[in-house]
Amino acid sequence: MLPPNKAERDEFPWWLVAAAAFGLFFLFRILSDEAYAQVLGTLSRGLGITLFVTVTGFSAACLAGLLLALACLSRHRVLRQAARFYIEIVRGLPILVLLLYIAFVIAPALVAAVNWLRDGLGLEAIRTRDFPLLWRAILALSIGYSAFIAEVFRAGLQSVDHGQVEAAKALGLNGWLRFRFIVFPQAIRTILPPLGNDFIAMVKDSSLVSILGVMDITQLGKVTAAGNFRYFETYNVVAFLYLTMTVTLSLLLRRLERHMRGKPG
Repeated sequence: MLPPNKAERDEFPWWLVAAAAFGLFFLFRILSDEAYAQVLGTLSRGLGITLFVTVTGFSAACLAGLLLALACLSRHRVLRQAARFYIEIVRGLPILVLLLYIAFVIAPALVAAVNWLRDGLGLEAIRTRDFPLLWRAILALSIGYSAFIAEVFRAGLQSVDHGQVEAAKALGLNGWLRFRFIVFPQAIRTILPPLGNDFIAMVKDSSLVSILGVMDITQLGKVTAAGNFRYFETYNVVAFLYLTMTVTLSLLLRRLERHMRGKPG
């Protein structure tokens, strides 16, 4: 076993010190340089859209993923096969392709279906453009990530010792109570770390919504650079904002993993 001082030196996050130093230096450049400050002021308006797309899309993806995981573990073969079909098809599509397909194929089809129902009720038809591109993007990210999150939930639920489930059944707990009090509280310890990684991945993939013209950080960066021709400063700030979000989330996730394992932070 290594001496405590040597072990601590080996485990010390020097990469984080280097990243923090680089970040502070770059932040100083942003605050002291007028061109950088103007770009940051413009791009910061897209930060709310990026966070809204990520949080809303990820919440919907988690709900859909949990339902898909439960369908995969169902006793009914039709449910299992339908869930597996959805998961394999969606996971086989690139997120960008799925985004375009949802926005320009599925969304118009949904509007047409709604208009068919409204026509039967004697209501006025709605237009495809009444379905905002922002919500089309959120729908696409939710569908894309739900397939991956479903596998995370499925693996976590299957990691719970089957003997405990049988013991709860012997005590007279029904399926919902077994899931709520026995299975899910234990599975969540396995599920949370990979779920956190998927959340960080969605923060980065949310930049793809710029292809639809959604005014997130990336789209505002493209518009700003095209207007002032300061590509170097603009995309430095874009990268800085994404790195700040993802590195911060990664550190929080690592701390959560340590806490769940009973180790000091």
